[in-house]
Amino acid sequence: MISWLESPSALTEIRRERERRFFGHWLTAVSPKSQGWHWEWPHLVYTRQFLDRVTSGEINRLMIFEPPRHGKSEMVTVRYPVWRVEREPGLRVIVGCYNQERSNRFSRLSRRIARSRPTISLNPERTAVIEWETTSGGGWRSIGVGSGITGEGGHIIVIDDPVKNREEAESVSARERVWEWYTDDLYTRLEPGGAIILIQTRWHEDDLAGRILASEDGPNWTVLKLPAEAEENDPLGREIGAALCPERYPLDELRAIRKVLTERSYYALYQQAPQPAEGDMFKRDWLPIVALSPQKARRVRYWDYAATAGGSGAYTAGVLIAESNGFYTVEDVRRGRWSTHQRNQVVLRMAERDKKEYGKVQIYVEQEPGSSGVDAIKATIKLLAGYRIRGDKVSGSKDARLGPFADQAEGGFVRLLRAPWNQPYIDELLAVPNGRWRDQSDASAGAFNKLAGKRQQQAYSWEG
Repeated sequence: MISWLESPSALTEIRRERERRFFGHWLTAVSPKSQGWHWEWPHLVYTRQFLDRVTSGEINRLMIFEPPRHGKSEMVTVRYPVWRVEREPGLRVIVGCYNQERSNRFSRLSRRIARSRPTISLNPERTAVIEWETTSGGGWRSIGVGSGITGEGGHIIVIDDPVKNREEAESVSARERVWEWYTDDLYTRLEPGGAIILIQTRWHEDDLAGRILASEDGPNWTVLKLPAEAEENDPLGREIGAALCPERYPLDELRAIRKVLTERSYYALYQQAPQPAEGDMFKRDWLPIVALSPQKARRVRYWDYAATAGGSGAYTAGVLIAESNGFYTVEDVRRGRWSTHQRNQVVLRMAERDKKEYGKVQIYVEQEPGSSGVDAIKATIKLLAGYRIRGDKVSGSKDARLGPFADQAEGGFVRLLRAPWNQPYIDELLAVPNGRWRDQSDASAGAFNKLAGKRQQQAYSWEG
């Protein structure tokens, strides 16, 4: 006699309940090991722990950095949203990639799985690869970078590789386009209480992940980083140098790949550790980062104003440099596309902050040619009544003004105080003279030249 619990219908119901509750059970059901899927590999099990925290609502901003061909997109981008839709038929998912074609590919794979699940009811009138729906109003939308999004938002937004390759990552305009797409289009479509998952190769320090982490929103994100070769304090407990998935990419194969790729590409693709390119005027090793500034020093805050505000134009930048005993510490960088009112508020706030922090700080503002430049300087001097503020008429080319600062950096006399602005700042200096932006470098040249031109002979103690 067969008990109720042993009946086929009861067993089916138990199995479905396990699949509904546990993503790991569901994965095994829809993509079993007999078909070549290995969801039990430690790095995938570990990644699922983070997805479980997204499901529970503990995490609503997650970055995943893992090497290529290790199953992250198949599990996170293709299958996890389908499982969530099966659990919550009204859930809406948006998946964005570097172009529409790649996003559509993920959509086809997900739609195929959704169609195979008897508990997912798809709307026969909305089955296009770019957008398919459930009969409960949930479903999937696929978009590419730069694509506008209209209509309903998403409860889950997955961004899978917003940058196609190294060439795009090195392009300042391409990085700006991705950032504006994320901030202006994609982020605004997130439903209240929703979650964003970002998966990408860390080609560049100022890529989407890097810029988010350096922003005010950075502390809200959880980062999962699993390099192909283990580093110190590996989250999986691997020994240093051990392969992430030896069943798929053993260490000898990783080493063979490393011989073919440049070190910079290998570190980006497989270690998820972007390395800056070497510039014509600055080298990465010339810009060490330190934890402390000199207690006694001469300080200059130099502002380079942008002519316009907002959009994708130039930035306003204010750089604070301290000189002590012949060493120059870049202590603070402020940069933004501000309106005149916003800029004035930032300039005033920084003047107050610098005076409170350091006491005596000389402020300079680069004076643009013509009457508009004169008016801007007068307005800033009036704004900063009570502070040491002067306009600065510059002459010579930008490179000529920056040259002395680069020489001191090469000589080992320049340091950067550790802060979130470090990487974008280094990035710009390394790109000189071929980069798109020069605001931070121009302000640095101005501050340095003022300090170096009037350097006092009094020696101060250095604490770096």
